[in-house]
Amino acid sequence: MKKIGKSSHLESVKYEIRGRVAKASERLRLDGVNVLELNIGNPGVFGFKVPDTMNMALIRNLEKSAAYCASKGIYSAREAIVVDTQNQGVKGLDIDRVYLGNGVSELILMAMEGLLNLDDEVLLPSPDYPLWSAAVKISGGQPVYYPCDSKNDWMPNLEAMEASVTSKTRGLVVINPNNPTGAVYSREILEGIVDIARRHNLIIFSDEIYSKVLYDENEFIPMATLAEDILIVSFNGLSKSYRACGFRCGWMYLTGAVDMAESYLEGLDLLASMRLCSNVPAQWAVQTALGGYQSIFDLCSGGGRLKRQRDLCHKRLNAIEGVSAVNAGGALYLFAEIDLDIYKFSNDEDFVLRFLEEEHVLLVHGSGFNYERSAAFRVVFLPYEEDLQRAFDRLEKFLARHRRK
Repeated sequence: MKKIGKSSHLESVKYEIRGRVAKASERLRLDGVNVLELNIGNPGVFGFKVPDTMNMALIRNLEKSAAYCASKGIYSAREAIVVDTQNQGVKGLDIDRVYLGNGVSELILMAMEGLLNLDDEVLLPSPDYPLWSAAVKISGGQPVYYPCDSKNDWMPNLEAMEASVTSKTRGLVVINPNNPTGAVYSREILEGIVDIARRHNLIIFSDEIYSKVLYDENEFIPMATLAEDILIVSFNGLSKSYRACGFRCGWMYLTGAVDMAESYLEGLDLLASMRLCSNVPAQWAVQTALGGYQSIFDLCSGGGRLKRQRDLCHKRLNAIEGVSAVNAGGALYLFAEIDLDIYKFSNDEDFVLRFLEEEHVLLVHGSGFNYERSAAFRVVFLPYEEDLQRAFDRLEKFLARHRRK
């Protein structure tokens, strides 16, 4: 029997958060090595608990969860999402334009599959969350990157964004608050993006999964509040603000020029129907989550655990010569740059792999986020403070050994 290969359209697809370096970490763990993992934003691993009220909502409705539900999701969950968006100032959301999914990841792929033809282009931030690039490629499209740079606090360069638009561009992606940089976009930036989309007849895909994970009085502005004359597809879910990654419950909703997107909506309805429905038990937690006490705000403000750990990471990173990081305004990450004129690494992947092998700390290299304008790496600040301190102690020792003479 001849060898069986993967599909050719997967050749250029990568997801380095769980890629080659992460596989090397798994091999170390299988050999009994205790690896400090600062690579994945998975709150439940680090002692962040799902609110008890959400767990109870799921448990009390288990008997109603064995059957398929409507392909777009159970009514109470979708209704709660509509009410929540109304409370944020979003106008005109029809409950029939709300889709529940097995996490935002499934819905991103659905949104791209329902839209893109071969070689259609989608504008993405660089650095990006690499699932977006993967979804565009799997769907036959081409990602085109607009730059976000640390000198501008990782905000998008709007001139470069607009210069990247071609006749093939179908939409643009905004990740706010941003993964991997932690940037929270200002109203001015967001309105500038809306203006670009309006001038070029583009769909905006707004990834807002970290909308409640905010620090230092930063304000989250839902993209859907800024325009009613262009199509905006917004994404959110339970994974981050409610620490329920394993529930796999996300949602997307469409607002604005939905009357111009009848065919696209038919495609989304078809894709939603083909997967029958998303997992039912977790959907029962949505109404309780959105209507209940928002404990994430306690974690992010004052002396909250997330804020303390963010500040610790920012301080420790910037205390190392040749390493710099803009402090995160939101999300769960710092995106740090490292000066390879000072340290003896061929690139950022070489740096994180050797750090893992020598000091048993797992990071993700910046090029894994489709960012190559400087050497960089992402740090997850979810681990307990004592574990973060140990990780940075190891990083300081490791870099001291690898300085250029």
